Amino acid sequence: MEKLMIGNCPNPIWFVLLLCFLSSLLFVLFDYLALSGGKQNGATFILNHFANDGTSTSSNYSVQSLNNQQTQETVSNTKFVKNLYSCSGRYIYIHDLPSQFNKELLMNCNSLMKWINMCQYLSDLGLGPLVDKNESVILKRGWFVTNQFMLEVIFHNRMMQYQCLTNDSSLASAIYVPFYAGLDVGRYLWGFNVSVRDANSLALVQWLADKPEWKRMWGRDHFLVGGRVAWDFRRQTDDDSDWGSKLMLLPESKNMTLLSIESSNADNDFAIPYPTYFHPSKDRQIISWQKKMRRTKRQYLFSFAGAPRPNLSNSIRSELIDQCHSSPTCNFLGCYNGANKCEDPINVMKAFQSSVFCLQPPGDSFTRRSTFDSIVAGCIPVFFHKDSAYSQYLWHLPKNYTKYSVMIPLNDVKDRKVCVNETLLRVPKNDVLAMREEVIKLIPSIVYGDPRSRLETLEDAFDIAVKGVLERVETARREMEESKLLNKKPSFK
Repeated sequence: MEKLMIGNCPNPIWFVLLLCFLSSLLFVLFDYLALSGGKQNGATFILNHFANDGTSTSSNYSVQSLNNQQTQETVSNTKFVKNLYSCSGRYIYIHDLPSQFNKELLMNCNSLMKWINMCQYLSDLGLGPLVDKNESVILKRGWFVTNQFMLEVIFHNRMMQYQCLTNDSSLASAIYVPFYAGLDVGRYLWGFNVSVRDANSLALVQWLADKPEWKRMWGRDHFLVGGRVAWDFRRQTDDDSDWGSKLMLLPESKNMTLLSIESSNADNDFAIPYPTYFHPSKDRQIISWQKKMRRTKRQYLFSFAGAPRPNLSNSIRSELIDQCHSSPTCNFLGCYNGANKCEDPINVMKAFQSSVFCLQPPGDSFTRRSTFDSIVAGCIPVFFHKDSAYSQYLWHLPKNYTKYSVMIPLNDVKDRKVCVNETLLRVPKNDVLAMREEVIKLIPSIVYGDPRSRLETLEDAFDIAVKGVLERVETARREMEESKLLNKKPSFK
């Protein structure tokens, strides 16, 4: 009987080939549906509503409607074959938050910071005004007057260009929460009580906890971006005199991953680069810039762009400024209130491109935007504390920090045991050349590309951050599965 049945069947090889073809067809259909997602709910960029608000200033803000055009580009016929199978394990779902958490903050941009009108920095999708000066220190395109606190808006706009967005949250490997936490708390840091500072944070976690996506991993697959240092979201007490909000100390937030310009020592905090002034739209812009930095003649041994911090007892800035003034090999760019030269990309790039080394002492916090500006300029950063870079940007900077930087202990400067000029002169020339080349190679990984375009082959700071989040969430998912099998709590916080 068995032989008879086999004899009546078609060739088994053709049957297997048919099954393979049908499986491949189903996979293609599945991948297409995941990317297109039907209605644009989860992946809708909320800021596109500006265009219909009738606001006279809407064209100046980061308000372009990216959702339909970009999602269609993601699944266009010309790119579909190229991206086939590449989204497995990389799908991201974007929560469509109520407008109070992002859109309304930008609508009231003149109240985002006490002493600065931030509205001008919202243009060009958060990159700020285009630098249109014809200066040799920059390229003709890709340069903007970018504010250091605009990371949340820039990241959100870059996320809308991400190739593996899905509106089906069950397919997502990670879930992005587009809450502008830094812009939110920045409104209330001076003169407001803790209830006002915490209001949106409390409302956010309640909103998230009510969503079905939350219950899948209880927030371990959720991530958000903070455009301020992480400590601004980790207020330790409920005293009105204490600083910041308690967003990241709320029970729900302890499971989420925070990407910020400076991390704390918490397990779920990860530092990603400050925004610089350079936002390339094409690979060739980066490559051209790198070539330019390799050719640049540097007449100064070192430079420092900054201002003293007399109210900070542990600050070494005054000592560094004194040493800089006393050395003909140092170039000092004063960053003082009023006409601040350090807010002009041209001034900053001129100072850093003219120098071999760039001093990066701590300021109000350990990290500085200047670190990344100096890397863009091909200037070797000189650090004075490990928390200024080495313990921070684990995804973006080499673990072997001696490859791209110099370390001078802060206490040695404070106690006047070292002379910066002499220390840097002792670095062998071959080491200097090798470090500079390493710094120039780092440029693609520490800049954020223009959200209106997409780099072809190079990974920028956004790409590396997303990859880090996906790997982290996958680790958490494995730990949760293993914990279920072993009937114990996962170690992932």
